Amino acid sequence: MKNILVTGAAGFIGSAFARYMVAKYPHYNIIVYDKLTYAGNLDNLLPISDEENYRFERGDIASRETVHTVLEKYNIDTIVNFAAESHVDRSILSPDAFIHTDVAGVYVLLDEARQHGIGRFLQVSTDEVYGDVHTGYSVESDNFLPNSPYAASKAAGELMVRSYHVTYGMDTVITRGSNTFGPYQYPEKLLPLFITEALDDKSLPMYGDGMQIRDWLYVEDHVTGIDLALHKGVSGEAYNIAGENEKRNFDVIKAMLHLVEKPESLIKRVPDRPGHDRRYAMNCDKLRALGWQRAYTFEQALEATVNWYKHNEWWWRKIKTGEYLDYYKKQYAERLASAE
Repeated sequence: MKNILVTGAAGFIGSAFARYMVAKYPHYNIIVYDKLTYAGNLDNLLPISDEENYRFERGDIASRETVHTVLEKYNIDTIVNFAAESHVDRSILSPDAFIHTDVAGVYVLLDEARQHGIGRFLQVSTDEVYGDVHTGYSVESDNFLPNSPYAASKAAGELMVRSYHVTYGMDTVITRGSNTFGPYQYPEKLLPLFITEALDDKSLPMYGDGMQIRDWLYVEDHVTGIDLALHKGVSGEAYNIAGENEKRNFDVIKAMLHLVEKPESLIKRVPDRPGHDRRYAMNCDKLRALGWQRAYTFEQALEATVNWYKHNEWWWRKIKTGEYLDYYKKQYAERLASAE
C-alpha cells in the first residue's frame, strides 16, 4: 500500500480522511479525486495543499476514461471511495444524481480497479442501508431495508462491491458509518445548518416532532475507523462504525443552542419529510475487535464542532449563496410558512 486514490475527498468525511492520512502516513501518496459538485470544496483540503504526499485530480468516478487515466498516472494500488451524493432530502427531490454516482459510478470505479489490478478497494457506506431500527442494533449481517433513494443507492453500491469480491476475487472492504458530524460539513445537514442559522438568529426548521433518534459519530473518530478497516479489515467483510451516542434530534438541537447562547424559540416545527426513519443504531463490536475505539465523547465533539463554525465564518458564509439559497427555499420555505 503506497499510492492511495481517495475519491470524493473534497467533501466532508472524505476531506477529513485525506487530511488525517496525509499527516499520519507521510510515506503514502494520497491522491484526491473529486468531481467538485456543490458539496465538494477545495477549501476543505487547504490544510494539506502544500504537503509533498498530496495531489488533487478533478474527475467523475462514473467517467471511465478519466478514472483509467488517473489510475495509470499515479500507479494506484489502493482505492478508498467516498464519492457519493449523500443528502436524503436532495435524493427525494432528484434521485438521478444519486443513481449516477452511488451506483453507476461505483460500478465504473470497481471495473477499472479490477482491470488495473488494485490491491484493496474500500467502499464507504452508511447506517441508512439498514433502514429504520425499531429495537436493538444493526449488525453487519442484517438485511438491507433502505427507505430513501439515497439509502437505496448506497445499498446498491455495496452490492456491486460484494459482487466484485465474490465474482472476481477483488480485495474489498466496506465500512458503514453512523450519523457523522464535525468541521467542514456542508451546511445542509442538521448540525451545520442549524449552527450557522442560529448564529444569524434565524429560524431552525426541525422536521416533525424532533424525536428521530440518530447515533452521533464525530468525524475524527469516523476516519480512524476507516483507517483501521483499510489496514486490518478482512477481505470481503463489512464493518459498522458507530458513535454509540443515540440522541433525539430535538435534544441535539437544544444542546447546540446552549453552546451558541441562542434561545430555543428559534426552533420551528415543520412538516416532516417523506419516509423519515425514526431510529438508526448499529453494533460495532466487529470493528472494536480489530482495536478501534473512539477518542471523543459526544459533548466534546459537539463543543469542538460549534466552536469551529463560530471561528470559521469565512468557510460557510461564501457557501450559503446562489444555488444553496435556491435549494434552501425549495426545501424549507413552504415548511417554515406552516411552522408551529
